[in-house]
Order: sequence, then C-alpha cells, then structure tokens
Amino acid sequence: MLRKALLILSGNAAASLLLLARNLIVARLIPMADYGIASTFALAMAVVEMTTAFGLQQQIVQSKDGDDPRFQAALQGFQLLRGVVSGLILFLLAAPLARFMGIPEVIWAYQILAIVPVLNALAHFDIYRLNRQMRFGPLLLTGAVSAGVALALIWPLTVWFADWRVMLWSIIAQAVVMVMTSHLTAERPYRLVWSTTVVAGSLRFGWPLLVNGILMFLVFQGDKLIVGHIMGMEALAIFAMGVTLTLAPTLVLAQSAQDLFLPKLSQRAGSQDFALTAQQTMQIVSLAALIFTLVTVLIGGPVLSLLLGAKYAELLPLLVWFAAGQALRVMKAGPAIVALSMGQTANAMVANLVRVLSLPLAWIAATQGSGLLVVLVIALTGEGLSLVMSIWLMLRRTPLPAARIFGQQAAIAILILAAGGLAWYQPSGASPAPWPMWLASGIALIVALAIMPETTRGFRSMRMR
Repeated sequence: MLRKALLILSGNAAASLLLLARNLIVARLIPMADYGIASTFALAMAVVEMTTAFGLQQQIVQSKDGDDPRFQAALQGFQLLRGVVSGLILFLLAAPLARFMGIPEVIWAYQILAIVPVLNALAHFDIYRLNRQMRFGPLLLTGAVSAGVALALIWPLTVWFADWRVMLWSIIAQAVVMVMTSHLTAERPYRLVWSTTVVAGSLRFGWPLLVNGILMFLVFQGDKLIVGHIMGMEALAIFAMGVTLTLAPTLVLAQSAQDLFLPKLSQRAGSQDFALTAQQTMQIVSLAALIFTLVTVLIGGPVLSLLLGAKYAELLPLLVWFAAGQALRVMKAGPAIVALSMGQTANAMVANLVRVLSLPLAWIAATQGSGLLVVLVIALTGEGLSLVMSIWLMLRRTPLPAARIFGQQAAIAILILAAGGLAWYQPSGASPAPWPMWLASGIALIVALAIMPETTRGFRSMRMR
C-alpha cells in the first residue's frame, strides 16, 4: 500500500511539476502583462470544464458497475456530448469574457481554445477504470507525458511568438497528447454508447458535482476575475503566479488522496474498517496540508526569488498567505472523499457555496482601492468557514466521532494559520529563514503528529500491505 501511495504521489507530482515549470518558464520569458493575459486562458477553460462536470471519472471508480464494458462505453458517450457542449459554450463566451477582462484583442484565442474541451472528452476511460484495481500507471503516465510535451514546446513557441500565444498553443498540444496517451495505455477498445439509463444515473450522481463545478470555478477563478477586471493585467499576473505556485502542490495532494483513498473507502463502506480508514484519510490529508504550509514558510521566498527574480518581487510578502489559503482548501478534500465514497456528492457543493459567499466582500474591497493582501485575507476566511461546513456535513452522514474529528481538524487549521504568522519574522521573504522559524515549524509538526495517533497506525498499515 505504501508503494502505491508513493507511486500515486510521485506520478501526480511529476505532471504537476512539469506544468508548474512550464508556467514559470513562460513567466520568465514573456512580459508580465502578457503573462496576465496567458493566465486568463486557464480561467476561460475553467468556465466550461468546471461548469459542465458530472464527475464521470469518479463515477466509474465508485459505481458497482464500473467494470462493465457497456457502462464504460456509455460514460464515454456522455462525456463526449459534455465536451462538445463545453466547447460550444466557450466559443460563445469568448467575446464577452475577453471584453470583461479588458483584452478584446484575444477573442480569437478564446475561440480556438474551444477545441480543448472536445479533445479532453475523447480521453479513454480505462485510465480511470483501472484505478478500481489499484492500477494507477496509465492515469499517471497520461498526465506526465502530456505535461512533458507541453513543457518541451515552450522554447520553440517562445522563439516564434514571445508573447501570450506561447501558452495558448502549449495548452492545445497538451490536450492532444493527453488523449493520444490515454488510448495508447488502454486495455479495452474505445467504444461510444448512448444509454438513457446510464445518463439518468450519471445526472443523479453528478448534479451536485455539476453545481459544485460552478462553485469551484468561482472559488478558483473568482478572485482572479475580480483582480483582473479591477486591478489590471499586471496585478493579475502577480495574483495568478501566487495561485500557480501554491495551487499546484495542493492539487497534487488532493488528487493523490482521492486516487488512493476513494477506491479503498468505497470498498469498505458499511464495514467495521470504514471508520478507521476515514479518520486516517482526513488526518493524512490535513498533515500534508500543514507540511506544505511549513515548507512554504521556510523556503518559499528564496525559491520564488531564485525562479522568477525581481520581476515578481511584489509576490514575496504574499506567498505564505496564498499557501495558507490553499492548505485550508486542500483540507476539505478529506471529508469530501469520505462523503463521496458513500455516494454523497453534495458535500463539496455546499462547502464551496460558503467559500463563494466571500467573493462579494472581495469585490467591494477591490473597488474601494484595497490591495491584494486584503483580497487574500477575505479568501482565507472563506476557506476556513468552508472547511468547517465540509466537516459538519460529512459528520452528519457518517458514524464517526464528531468531537474528536472536529478537534483534530481545528487544531491543524490553527497550526496552519500560526505558520502563516511566522512570515512576520521575515517580511521580505527573499532570504533564508532564521532558526526560530525552523524551530517553530518543527514544534508545529510534532504537535500535529501527537494529536493524530491514527496516522501512525495508517502508515504502519501501508507498509504491511
């Protein structure tokens, strides 16, 4: 089990690191305002990808019919329809979105991006189905190869364009290679079937995930929309880079946790082992979130200075607050995975609704002339309240010790915020962390391990399996 966990983490990390390297290289090679424009492409993709998501990939893992070839073919048919609809939505939204962001000259680029959801929808679902058997190689290889190609193309594209178009064509190439690799690593022939029964079941399973997709778009991109619309492309470049540097590792953690624990929790639903596995899932995710925050506090600033130089110096004092917000967000993955394993897909939707409610406050603050720090603090508060809601919803529907879980999760959240407070010892963030910060970080980690004894038991179990 430990070997599989390391495989999943390393595989997801490889793809994420390759894409992070792509973003960093692009940021170094093109002007800051152009990087701001490039960052809106991810925003445009999220408009349709997150707002048309029915959780079909999760369904083939969670459903008892996930190994049925016809069920898989029906999911693939529904996925293709979803991709075509997504592409059409993006094409129609291209002009209003570009004008809202104040960059009407890139309308044509958004329209070209409309092909990407269609390409993504052609992926072979075998890469997800094999997760049921704890075989993660094809999924991880698909992500890593496509990300590697996207990175490799940056230099020739920069020589050719040297502006935001570098990111546009890299994204398209990544989608093409991802689809090709998913088919090359598949075991079954690719088939498309239309099944009203499967579609109806997918809609019942996925409608909360669809609503959550809309909310996730607002969570991930709402602050960017506010910053880009009100503060301009250079401010958006700073904000987008802060999100990129801190979001990539937390997405790896959240996705790896889902890949590893969702199949196991789904198999153990209703058994005596479920409660222990659920607690270990939440504790390991929370511990990883805390470690990520501590690492950012200790070496995030020097690494940022090394990678991007003085161009993004304004980001240095903000980086730890980006990290703390993402750490609280990734902590929600624990209770969300537990709920999803029992077919309860509304947990993440309701929790993210709480986070979205903070966006009007961020809009008001930005229009009143507040800087990026105020927007970050508002986002951090929203993530904290969203985490509380996610835990509460999960505990209502699962037989777990509520007081114990709430206490552990609250303690980790407090440690994360306290770690963010360590940044006051080092306002510039560019020099190495002083020894009191290392000592405080070590104490925080020891405290976290002391309040989560099931975590140690979980690691022992992984080694034995």
